[in-house]
Amino acid sequence: MTFDETLWMSLPTPALLVDPNDVIERVNPASEGFFNLSYKQMVGQNFWECIAIDAPLEDAFSRARADDTVLYVNDVDVGSGEGPPCLSTLQIAPLSDNPGYMIVMISARDLITRLGRSKSPQSAAKSAIGMAEMLAHEIKNPLAGITGAAQLLSMNLPKQDQEMTDLIVEESRRIVKLLEQVEQFGNVQPPDRKPVNIHDVLDRARRSAMLGFGAHMRFIETYDPSLPLTYGDADQLLQVILNLLKNASQAADIKGGTIELKTYYDLSMRLRRTDGLGGASVPLKIEIIDNGPGLPADIATNIFEPFVSGRENGTGLGLALVSKIIGDHDGWIAVDSVPGKTVFRISLPVAPKEAQSQISTPPKELN
Repeated sequence: MTFDETLWMSLPTPALLVDPNDVIERVNPASEGFFNLSYKQMVGQNFWECIAIDAPLEDAFSRARADDTVLYVNDVDVGSGEGPPCLSTLQIAPLSDNPGYMIVMISARDLITRLGRSKSPQSAAKSAIGMAEMLAHEIKNPLAGITGAAQLLSMNLPKQDQEMTDLIVEESRRIVKLLEQVEQFGNVQPPDRKPVNIHDVLDRARRSAMLGFGAHMRFIETYDPSLPLTYGDADQLLQVILNLLKNASQAADIKGGTIELKTYYDLSMRLRRTDGLGGASVPLKIEIIDNGPGLPADIATNIFEPFVSGRENGTGLGLALVSKIIGDHDGWIAVDSVPGKTVFRISLPVAPKEAQSQISTPPKELN
């Protein structure tokens, strides 16, 4: 085969070479960063099972190969199942003088950001929280001593001077509370995965929100009644949905707003199975949509990283925890946000047939 290896390795955009049997034969270094997969993980795999494309392209791909023509596909989500897909344009072209071989090139809107990440959001979360968790215990002990000393001092101070010791006690307790949240984040157990009806989880989260933090909001349910069971931990998934509903409720105007809970079954999006058994998992989708002010532009791309928050005095752990839990479920979460509309989009795997008899009990109500 005639192939310019130097040119191929120098391409600045992700590119894959697919053989006549739809097996990936080569990938360039830019592809490894884009898909968050190594060369060895991609080469030798079936293209349609390894790469997730949010469009039914198999027939068009085959026609382009048969007719020896170029195929352009605009504005489709492309990924690998190892993280949120990226809105991209595909250029698919036959390799000259090599019948059946096709080159797939990907131009992504946020390619620079995507390639610049050395870690997934879940990996970044684990790394940052792991470090913070180690420090939390060491910091809490001296803080307890500072709090106790301030309380003792206040007993012998005139009333007008007690404001300072009260401030020390109050701020020390606030820091301890934050450290406890860090420790709680680090202690999240692996999910106890069973088949789960996601509509039961969404309904319980909605009812809890309406009785508490979301009482001022209007909820809309747009469910696909034919949705299959997902495979996860019902309690942890409830925690995820409640966190997203709480964020939307807190961002809304004091008079309230609208939150839509939407589910659908994405037949076009294929995800590579993580168990190494081959095949493709067709994901189940959940969307939490609100009509609030949207995410601040300066944090929108980092919102799932630990300690990034759009609220004053926010800890920045809520969405990092959401990302960690969804990642532990072999799913992904992404967000699209503009003023007046924010969409948190979750993808979860469908429960395997062999586990369908182990239907999970409904999640416990959370306060």
